[in-house]
Formats: sequence, C-alpha cells, structure tokens
Amino acid sequence: MTQKERILDYLERGHTLTRLNSWKMLGILECPARICELKQDGHDIKTERLTVTNKFGEKVSIAKWRL
Repeated sequence: MTQKERILDYLERGHTLTRLNSWKMLGILECPARICELKQDGHDIKTERLTVTNKFGEKVSIAKWRL
C-alpha cells in the first residue's frame, strides 16, 4: 500500500489527520506532500488550520485534514 493509499484509507474511515499524528498513525513524515498529491488527483480533502502550543510553550499553526 502506498503512502497516498494509506492516507486516503485513513481519511475515508472518518479520521482526521495532522502532520503530528501522521507519523504515529501511518508512518508518514511528509504528509503535507502526499495530501497535496491527493488533492491534485481530485480528492476533496478539506484543510482546517489549528493553533497549538508546542513543547516550548510557543503557539504554532498546523493543518488538520479530513474528507
């Protein structure tokens, strides 16, 4: 199974995905690149921006994807 297939399967099962959990859940480091490719392939993946606090107490913005 390719990385794109793993991501699509995960999203189709109703899960959401972030760069933070893509490594833990799917073993994929470059999730944003695969999401971009899936969008170019015609998949209607929605992107939501979230603000989270990192381990240094800094507020950072991340993307959360869903179908």
